[in-house]
Amino acid sequence: MSAQRRSTVDLAEEHLRRSGVRTTPARRLVLEKLSRARGPHTADEINIILRSAVPLSSLYRTLSVLSSNGVLERFHDGAGVARYELAEWLTGHHHHITCSRCGSTRDIDFSQETETTIRRFADQAGASAGFRVTGHRLDLEGLCSQCR
Repeated sequence: MSAQRRSTVDLAEEHLRRSGVRTTPARRLVLEKLSRARGPHTADEINIILRSAVPLSSLYRTLSVLSSNGVLERFHDGAGVARYELAEWLTGHHHHITCSRCGSTRDIDFSQETETTIRRFADQAGASAGFRVTGHRLDLEGLCSQCR
C-alpha cells in the first residue's frame, strides 16, 4: 500500500477512534480497498473487490457505520442504486459521471475555473431558495464508451 493510501486509511481510522467507533478488521479492509478503488461502488461491487472476505451482512453493517460516521459518502446513481466511496475530506472534491445503461460510475474533476463557476451557480441557486450553500455535488449521466 502506498504512503498516500496508508495515510488516508490512517486518517479515517483516527476519525473513527475520535468518534468512539472501533476499527474492526472488516472496516479496515473496506477502507483499504476503497482507498485503491476508482470511483464509487455498489455494495455488490465492493463485495467483489473484497473477494467475499467479509460476510455480506457484515459488509452492509460496515458500510452503514462508516457512512454514518462520515468516513464514507453514500449517494444514489441515476438508477437509484446506492454507491459508496471515501468521503471528500479524505480524497478531495470531485464529481461523478454515470452510464445510464450499465450503471458504471467514474470520478471526474473540473478545472479550477469551471469549479469556481459551478460554485457561483450553486450559491446563486441556494440564495434564491433562501439557503446558504455549504457544498455541492454534480452528477452527470450519459452513455459510456462500451454502451454507446
